[in-house]
Amino acid sequence: RSLPGAGTCYQQAKRALHTAVPDRLHAREKETGVIRQFLWEHVGGRQPGSLYISGAPGTGKTACLSRVLLDCKDELAGSKTIVLNCMALSSPQGVFPALAQQLGLPAAAGREGVRKLEKQLTARGPMVLLVLDELDQLESKGQDVLYTLFEWPRLPGSRLVLVGLANALDLTDRSLARLGARPAGSPRLLHFPPYTREQLSAILQERLGQVAGDTVLDAAALQFCARKVSAVSGDARKALDICRRAVEVVELEVRSQTLLKPLPGGEW
Repeated sequence: RSLPGAGTCYQQAKRALHTAVPDRLHAREKETGVIRQFLWEHVGGRQPGSLYISGAPGTGKTACLSRVLLDCKDELAGSKTIVLNCMALSSPQGVFPALAQQLGLPAAAGREGVRKLEKQLTARGPMVLLVLDELDQLESKGQDVLYTLFEWPRLPGSRLVLVGLANALDLTDRSLARLGARPAGSPRLLHFPPYTREQLSAILQERLGQVAGDTVLDAAALQFCARKVSAVSGDARKALDICRRAVEVVELEVRSQTLLKPLPGGEW
């Protein structure tokens, strides 16, 4: 049998190191503020527009946006919010029927489907906030899919606010060069830099600070993990995964030690 209560501190630690959206995102106050302000101006102010969020995996893009959407639920109540993960689509063109379904429109393929969506998004009604995660997946030959989507907020009478998240920093340069020719309507850009060693260390300490009792991983181990991950990628998810695996290793060691303890009198 394991030590009383030993299992619970490891379970708590693993839960704390999970990549779920935390209540507070460390070192992302500025980015959170930009997203919140953008939504307030465009959805709240009924001004169509687009925001392009870039950054390597694990830099907090999706977590930040999810946190803002949760915090601004009341302000967004009068609008229609649609979140699509482009990874789940079978092709870049699949974004149009997926959006039509969310808007309650009958499915229509090709140009006809796009036309019906345009008509819907320029008709009177509440603002539509469309969040496209993993936007890189919509790159296509001629970039027509991305171009069409980012063109929609600029149509007369549009009620679309588009937020796209992608790993690539230069997606707008590569794919949307035509939009740049008219700066007034080009997407607002927000970049998430990789986390630094100090920031990763603070994130790990903050998460493990929620666990009651003795420290499961010591400060030196957290510093080592933060230093290694920041040198390679600055990916917070990776740092959390490594620490979670480390907790599992410690947990197994403690379990095996308590199971193999000799009985009193030296008998096994």
